[in-house]
Amino acid sequence: MIATNWCKGSAAYTANPNGTVVTIGNFDGVHLGHHALLRQTLRCAADLNAATCAFTLDPPPVSVLRPTAFNPRLQTLSEKVATLRALGIDEIVVERFDQPFAELSAEAFARQILGERLRARAVVVGWNFRFGKGRQGSVEHLERWLGIPVHGVEPVLFGDTPVSSSRIRKSIQRGALDDAAALLGRSYAVSGKVEHGSARGRTLGFPTANVDITGRLLPPHGVYAVRATLPNGEHRAGVANLGARPTFGQHSPTLEVHLLDWTGDLYGQHLAVAFGEQLREERAFDGPDALQRQIGLDIEAARAVLR
Repeated sequence: MIATNWCKGSAAYTANPNGTVVTIGNFDGVHLGHHALLRQTLRCAADLNAATCAFTLDPPPVSVLRPTAFNPRLQTLSEKVATLRALGIDEIVVERFDQPFAELSAEAFARQILGERLRARAVVVGWNFRFGKGRQGSVEHLERWLGIPVHGVEPVLFGDTPVSSSRIRKSIQRGALDDAAALLGRSYAVSGKVEHGSARGRTLGFPTANVDITGRLLPPHGVYAVRATLPNGEHRAGVANLGARPTFGQHSPTLEVHLLDWTGDLYGQHLAVAFGEQLREERAFDGPDALQRQIGLDIEAARAVLR
C-alpha cells in the first residue's frame, strides 16, 4: 500500500502554509546518494521551519523517451514512496511524465510547479541536475528564476565510484547482493501479492508463500536466506526459492518463501521479501523425497545465516 502524504501531480498539491524545501529526483531505490539529498533537505527545512517535499516523476522519463533502454526499477512507486516517508520526508509529489510534460520549458517548470504550486523556499538537487525541455535548466537558472537557495549536493562515492541506481542494478543482476545492500543502505527487497500456487511446498511439509514478481528486478536463480515483512509489519526470517522449479519441469520464474516458525494465511496480501545470502544455486533433484531432504538442509542453513 502506498504511504500517506503523497499526491498525484503538483496541480493536486495542497500548499503547506510554511512553504516547502523541495528535493527533486527519480529516487529509484532511494540509495545512499539519495540519502545525502534527503539529509540536506531535512536540514534546510528545519532552518526555515518549512515542510520537506520530494518531487518525482512516474513513469520514469526513460520509459517514455527511450523505451528500448528502459530497465526494471529497483522499487515500485509504492515502495519508493514508503521509503521516502520512512526517511522523514513529509510530502511526496508524484508528477505524471508524458509527452506534454516533456515539452514543458525549464522556466515554466521552475516558476509554475516549484514556485507557484509547491511554494518552494529552497531546492535540493544533485550537483549536475538538469531539467525542462531539452534539459536546458540548471541550478543557476533555478536560483535566478525563483530567488531562493538551491543546494547542489555532490555525489556519494563508494570506493572510487559514485553510488547510482544503475550500479546497484548491475550488482543485483550478477548476484552481488552484499554490494547492492552497501549501496542501498539496506538489503535489496521486492514485494508482491501472495498468489495461489501448486501447493507442492505444503505437500512436502514446507508451506510457501508464492509472491508475484512480475516485472521485478531479480538476482540470479537460487535459494536465499531472506527476511520477510508481513502485512501487519511483523518481520520474519525465511528461506526462499527463486527460480523455475526444474524438479517439476516448470520454466516460469517464481519466488516461493517459507517463513520459519510461522503459520497463517497470506493469500491475496502483500509480502515484502529482503534478500540475504544465497545458500545455493538452483538445481533439479531426482524427485520429491530428495528435494524434501534438501529443503530441510536449506532451512537449517538459513537459520544459521540469519541468526
